[in-house]
Amino acid sequence: MIIGIPREIKQDEYRVAMLPVGAQLLAQNGHTVLLQKGAGLGSGYDDTDYSTAGAKLIDTADEIFSLAEMIVKVKEPQPEEIEKLREGQIVFCFFHFASSRKLTEGCLKQGIVAVAYETLTDDQGYLALLTPMSEVAGKMSIQEGAKCLEKPMMGRGILLGGVTGVEPSKVLIIGGGVVGSNAARVAAGLGATVVIMDINLNRLRHLDDVMPPNVTTIYCDPYAVEHHASEADLVIGAVLIPGGKTPCLINRKTVREMKKGSVLIDVSIDQGGCCETSRPTTHSSPIFVLDDVVHYCVTNMPGAVGRTSSQALCNATIPYCLELADLGLDSFIAKSKGRAAALNIRNRKIMCTAVARAFPDMPCL
Repeated sequence: MIIGIPREIKQDEYRVAMLPVGAQLLAQNGHTVLLQKGAGLGSGYDDTDYSTAGAKLIDTADEIFSLAEMIVKVKEPQPEEIEKLREGQIVFCFFHFASSRKLTEGCLKQGIVAVAYETLTDDQGYLALLTPMSEVAGKMSIQEGAKCLEKPMMGRGILLGGVTGVEPSKVLIIGGGVVGSNAARVAAGLGATVVIMDINLNRLRHLDDVMPPNVTTIYCDPYAVEHHASEADLVIGAVLIPGGKTPCLINRKTVREMKKGSVLIDVSIDQGGCCETSRPTTHSSPIFVLDDVVHYCVTNMPGAVGRTSSQALCNATIPYCLELADLGLDSFIAKSKGRAAALNIRNRKIMCTAVARAFPDMPCL
């Protein structure tokens, strides 16, 4: 199979979809890897690293998209990339279709085969390719939140963990999954007082067992969200519906009742966001202030730490990329339910139930 790795063009995206070792493994299995020149530079990998590994260096994205049978990316195709996609071409990347009608319509129109990182599950049912990026985003949410609480960033002017004689900040984390648990560990480690919410009582019991004493678990309901958000200095939205649009759990009224200069980090923004007042931002312009609350809603948070993120992502994606190239699409999705779940679009129809639920007017299987 001919596999193309274009340079990521989403704003402030520094990750690369394949490490040199991945190119080497694919080449050893008889596949051709085409890499756009400079694709790995944001993650610290030179073109020579890839050419030594057996990849062929290509000058332009146009050539990559026209020659490749399978495109492997990190982020969803951007508008200028969608126009380059061909009918029947496999595209393997993060799509997050439910948050973008324009992206979904574009991919349906082009007739691509969309195999999405975010809905692929392993044999134990875990989101194998989403998990490493959720780990990064969870840890980054506290790092960025602590920065946003500083006065120059229009925050309250407080130190997340406090100091001797001064109480620490209060952190509310909505969602106890991978993002939320990683955020809680970092916030607790810095000395903050942490509340983590979820609707899964078994998950809350687990978190109660493994988290340090300064982390409290609370069942997530509208009243609890409103109460704890009003007391929090930093709120982390870490809600996930795999493949689907994130439900709105923080309404405008709740935001208005938050402390002046408090910070809201909506990690769920790539799936639509869990706060009514959220809107996508970029690393170049990461925040906006609404109702005296600092909003941080960057859609590709892990992209800022490109080297760490690329290594973590590619560790997870390489085995599946090899399988997909070796077996072909039909045999790949027939191998397990988890692999079949990665198929989001085929034959100009939505194949993923969660995406179809977001766009009931679009053609689906």
